[in-house]
Parts: sequence; C-alpha cells; structure tokens
Amino acid sequence: MVSPKVIFYVTLTLFLFLNVSKAQNKTSTKTIIVDKSGKGQFTTVQKAIDSIPSNNKQWTTILVNAGVYKEKVKITSDKQYIILKGKDRLSTVIEWDDSGNSLESSTFQLYASNFMARGITFKNTYNLVLVNDAGEKITWAPAALVNAEKASFYECGFVGIQDTLTDLQGRHYFYNCYIEGAVDFIWGFGQSLYQNSEIRVQSKGIGVGKAFITAQGRQSDSQASGFVFMYCKVTGTGPAYLGRAYKSYSTVVYYQSSFDNIIAPEGWDIMRQAGNEKYITFAEVQCKGPGANLSKRVKWEKTLSSGALQKFIDRNLFINQDNWIEEHLKHV
Repeated sequence: MVSPKVIFYVTLTLFLFLNVSKAQNKTSTKTIIVDKSGKGQFTTVQKAIDSIPSNNKQWTTILVNAGVYKEKVKITSDKQYIILKGKDRLSTVIEWDDSGNSLESSTFQLYASNFMARGITFKNTYNLVLVNDAGEKITWAPAALVNAEKASFYECGFVGIQDTLTDLQGRHYFYNCYIEGAVDFIWGFGQSLYQNSEIRVQSKGIGVGKAFITAQGRQSDSQASGFVFMYCKVTGTGPAYLGRAYKSYSTVVYYQSSFDNIIAPEGWDIMRQAGNEKYITFAEVQCKGPGANLSKRVKWEKTLSSGALQKFIDRNLFINQDNWIEEHLKHV
C-alpha cells in the first residue's frame, strides 16, 4: 500500500511540472519563416498561419521576408499568440483587391486574441485603382479588420480609401503606424489607442468631397469603446473632418497631436446622430498646427476635465488595465 506521504509528493511534483510546462508554453517562442522565393518554410502568410495548431498556447513568430504578398490573410479565433513580423512596412506588404462588404473584403482579418504585428503594411488596392476611374464609385474596401481582444501593431501600415482600418471590437494598441485613407478610414466599435502615428488623408481628386478620418461606434454610456490619438500627426490632402458620429455615444479624442492645414473648420460631423450631441465625446486637447484652430469648431465639441482626460490618455486606465501590452512585448 502506498503511503499518503508518497502520494502527496507525487501529486505535488505532477502539479509543479504541469504548471511549469504551462508557463513555458506562454513564454517560449517558435519561429516560422515565410519567403516568396521559397527560402522559408512557406511561400504565403496564410499557409504559415494554417500550420499553427488550433487552440495554440505558445507564442509563435511568423517572420515574413521582404516582398509583396498578394493574398488574403485570415487568423481565426483559435489561433492565438501569433507575432507577425516583417522586415519593415515599406518592403513587406500584404495586399488584395476586394470590396463591397467591410467584414468579408478585408485583406487582413484578425479574430484571435493575443496578437502582435510589426513592420508590415496591409493594403487593399481596390479603391486605389478606382481613384483613377471617374466612372466608378468609391466603396468599402478595408485593408485590415481587427475583431479581437489584446491586439497590438508596431510600425505597421494600413492603406486604402474607404474603411481602411476596421477597428471592430476589443482593446488595441497602435504605435508608430501609418494609416491612409479618405472615407471613415478608421472606424468601428473598438477601444483603441493610436500613439505616435501618422494619419494620412488622401481625398483630393477622388470625388468624395470632404474626407472623414474616423467613424467611431460607441453605443451607450456603459460601453468601453473609443479611439484616442496621442502624439499623432494628421497629414495629406483635404479638406477632412476629424470624425463623424457613427453611433449615439461616438467617442474620439485627439491629444497633443499636430494637424496639417486640411481640417474642415467645423472639425466634426454629426452624421445621422442629430439630437445626440450631448452624448457624443469628440475632443481636441493641446493639439497644434494650422489645422488645429478651434475658433469655428462645432459647438458640441467636448471640453474634458483633467480627470476625464486622464482616463483616455493614461494607457493603463484606458486599454492596459491588466498590463497585457508589457506582457506581449516580452516576446518580440
């Protein structure tokens, strides 16, 4: 008969082994190389993603060598803990040319939580081609759709015309990124911080009139949702609105950002939310540049108290309550 003492030590050893193994799964990193010329394990990004097992718990880096990868890429919800890393956003590009449905036509679709990307551009060329064809209508053609919790992008590019970045749901962090478009080109219901990034408006000569940078979809006072642009620069061709109210509690804040002389004097558009002005939070705080003149802004633009502002510009209060960003960066 086995003594209780022996059973205790065997159980303890097994418990420690399982927990160490679990921890190792989260901290160790596997690397997969994608190369168009065949010098890696795969020649397409999608095949590399497909090779990762379902319900993955190990951080896996997909290293994408320089090149233009003409493909749609979809990361399903069971493919967590992926790092997608290119050489840099100018030389590593994933592009496609689909349109018509903002959920299905995105070049890049992310549904898996715990995701990072660095040094890659996601591009939808559909509307970019139509810009030169006056007989066609600019339509939904997202470069990327992000519908996942805890997703971060570093030094990435997002290029399109309408709905370029579908920031659909979840907490997201964009650092030193480049986002280009003309119509609602950052839109969705996400809770996201855009920091030290360039927002490039490309509306001149495409027949859309005034451009709209954001169309944020917060729907109630209790919903944790909103877009914050901190230390960003808005460049390009205008005129452009900083945002329009997609839903009744739409929330967008620009903090210490610079605006080229392309911002429409009124700054913001009510879209279809007339009567809900008191619920909408559109604010500019300590912004600069020729486009930052507030004298003709809409009367319902918000003036935030220091406490209210802090909830937006303090990363730990706004999106990083559980320090997931720092945890992710350990694996880059």
